[in-house]
Amino acid sequence: MIKIICLIIAEILIVLVTLWGFLALLFCAPATGLNIVLSVIYGLSGLLTFICLSINKWNRQVATGFVVIFVILVAWWNTIKPSNDRDWQTDVAILPYTTINGDLVTVYNIRNFDYRSEYDYVPAYYDKTFDMRKLESVDLVAVYWMGPAIAHTFLTFGFNGGDYLAVSIETRKEKGEAYSTLRGFFKQYELYYVVADERDVIRLRTNYRKDPPEDVYLYRIYRPVKNGQRTFLEYMEKINALNKQPQFYNTLLYNCTTTIWYNAKVNPGRVPFSWKVLVSGYAPEYLYEMGVLDTSIPFAELQRRNHVNARAQQADKAPDFSSLIRTVD
Repeated sequence: MIKIICLIIAEILIVLVTLWGFLALLFCAPATGLNIVLSVIYGLSGLLTFICLSINKWNRQVATGFVVIFVILVAWWNTIKPSNDRDWQTDVAILPYTTINGDLVTVYNIRNFDYRSEYDYVPAYYDKTFDMRKLESVDLVAVYWMGPAIAHTFLTFGFNGGDYLAVSIETRKEKGEAYSTLRGFFKQYELYYVVADERDVIRLRTNYRKDPPEDVYLYRIYRPVKNGQRTFLEYMEKINALNKQPQFYNTLLYNCTTTIWYNAKVNPGRVPFSWKVLVSGYAPEYLYEMGVLDTSIPFAELQRRNHVNARAQQADKAPDFSSLIRTVD
């Protein structure tokens, strides 16, 4: 019985590492046809190993050969490093950075594009100094475009005087490159912090993205101001760190929502990890259950009130855009 269980475990592992290696070679090996050849060869070697183990013939020799191939594959995989030096798409071409002088944080290259459509825009950036002592709020933005389970989430920090700074953790794509959830597992995109004016990063999603349209919800996070200050500072330090040492995005481990959770580790009593952090569309509901959002009304009503599309479309380019999208009728 123990032998059978060990065999089943070994076969499951072979299937998993074969699938992983096949896709890693397909996506990461030189895309000249060699990637297809190598991925097929590796896939066949995994299939042969699986069959031999199943019929109990030549299993030791074949398994040893497959392990050697897998070790070589892992060694090659570890040579693939992230970079800040690629031909980037315009919207992610310029890296933000910060200088920190006590409570004063100066943020450089805050994105504030003037959009005519999703892909037709005039690039624009500005620099601004924020006083962390004046931080008053942190909001969670959740963006939906394919049902309730999947959402893009990001934080926006509010300061006394009506200043807001949004930070959206996204993929840094090269020109001609499109996002793929599957490719996101295989070192295809660098991690990028979009540091932006809300008139850019929110209005882009409410007013200009049409295929598919996106629904945007903005939730106030009810936590001590000190938590918000620590989180803001952690974000600023991570932004500077990515300038020096880029990092790969990962669909499961380092995405828009999990990275928020990692950054919040600077705060005592952060919410425990949950599957709803991975299935990001349910992250707002999870925060509601944990008492982080406004629990004075049912979640469905809170969600309805915090749907900002109509208000953002009406506000459009207004200087007080951030205030207008927070005004609930």
